Amino acid sequence: MEITSGPFFTTSSGLIDSVDKKLMVVLRDGRKLIGTLRSFDQFANLVLQDTIERIYVGNCYGDIPRGIFLIRGENVVLLGEIDLDKEERTNLREIPVEEVLVAQREEMERKQRLEKIRSRALHEQGFCVDNSQNDLY
Repeated sequence: MEITSGPFFTTSSGLIDSVDKKLMVVLRDGRKLIGTLRSFDQFANLVLQDTIERIYVGNCYGDIPRGIFLIRGENVVLLGEIDLDKEERTNLREIPVEEVLVAQREEMERKQRLEKIRSRALHEQGFCVDNSQNDLY
């Protein structure tokens, strides 16, 4: 979709040009879905066909087939058309789903350890870092 002149709609009607095209949708929970947009409504609820959930870890990725996927519009953070030529020329390496899930779990554990160290260091300096359990607002 090229924006050169004419009206550009920022409502769900702006999706008309994206019907039957391959899109990537990033959801609020961080998942990335890739599929062909088949339908949408005034609330930007989307129907994707031949959907895959793509998990990225480092320079690798794994795809989990999901089939037809209905996405509630309020969960969409980002939506964009995939350039099919550039998708094939990427530097990312596809690995089996089982391997990417293990790598993802290891990366999450590493981030949690680093966050714990950071929180401890901030707490020692007098900062309150535990917002989830002791939020007094």
